[in-house]
Amino acid sequence: MSHTTGQLMPMPPRFTTLVALLFVAWPAVDLGAWELNGAKSIIATAADGTRIPLGSVEFTPAAGGHSTFKVALDRGPFSDHFLSMREFKCLQGGTELTCHVPYPYAHPGTVKPGDFAWLEHSLLFFYKAPSEFGAKLWNGVYFEFRETSSGLVGKPSAVDLNLIAAPPANLSAPPFRAALRDEMPLQARWIRSVSIE
Repeated sequence: MSHTTGQLMPMPPRFTTLVALLFVAWPAVDLGAWELNGAKSIIATAADGTRIPLGSVEFTPAAGGHSTFKVALDRGPFSDHFLSMREFKCLQGGTELTCHVPYPYAHPGTVKPGDFAWLEHSLLFFYKAPSEFGAKLWNGVYFEFRETSSGLVGKPSAVDLNLIAAPPANLSAPPFRAALRDEMPLQARWIRSVSIE
């Protein structure tokens, strides 16, 4: 009986072909794909590129391809402002105050790929000069989310938040549909985008 030491046995051609196919197919399986599942960070990006952590959103998978969500804003980056007989949590940068407006009515609190309207309604803001009196709800900012490989990125558009001063006729439908949102130049506001990462 003879033994060969220090040499590797050649692999059968079919085995070599199988291994090659696995390596070719492997990149198609993205184990790090972003999902609507678990805790994610809410980040605002300011005009100078500063990233401001605003809080978190917790996604929980539900039936029909949906996920439920809960938004929790941190107190740290916000200051309290009493405007028009209401308290608002606001961010200040440069000559602009950006204030969060909680959506005031019960809603399903669900999202699905391609439909983030209720999450967008949970992150409504208005802007004003710090010296201006009262809440400028007609200066509303609505961040419309688009899915990317690393999360959701919200592009700003203009809305009149006075629309939700009274309950919408249909509480199960997000009121700020596309027809009620106006284009806003990306460079117009101090807060340029809001992202979920």
